[in-house]
Amino acid sequence: MKLNEIRDNPGARKQRMRVGRGIGSGKGKTAGRGVKGQTSRTGVAMKGFEGGQMPLHRRLPKRGFKNPFPKSYAEVNLGRLQQAIDAGRLDISGPITTEALGRAGLFTRVRDGVRLLGKGELTAKIEIEVTGASAAAVAAVERAGGSVTILGAATPEARETAE
Repeated sequence: MKLNEIRDNPGARKQRMRVGRGIGSGKGKTAGRGVKGQTSRTGVAMKGFEGGQMPLHRRLPKRGFKNPFPKSYAEVNLGRLQQAIDAGRLDISGPITTEALGRAGLFTRVRDGVRLLGKGELTAKIEIEVTGASAAAVAAVERAGGSVTILGAATPEARETAE
């Protein structure tokens, strides 16, 4: 095979439909746009427009609250934690910190901190320092003989003072 012989597989690229080229083409005269009216003409964008009637999205009441500053945590489950310990990526002789969890590859970015969740089994006795933890995760760690230390949220101000 040579570079000048490289081609797409047959059927990989579909030809666009050429409209308005005579009635024999099947897409002639009105070019698939129906007959007359606003949508048969160019420059129409009517998403949500109901002919001057109040649109549905404005008739319905507003409800609830959307937090403009939500916290986004890196989540670590107990099962993943145990896998990292078994693989030797985590040292359990001392307290397990956020940095140690990151080096072990349990998450890619810290975001606003690390939250420990209770999915999976934990058999190792560990001391872990995290931003947050579910009640099930804390109970499972304590059942295995370990302890969970909950730190304050990793706010930008806290990160600057730590550096």
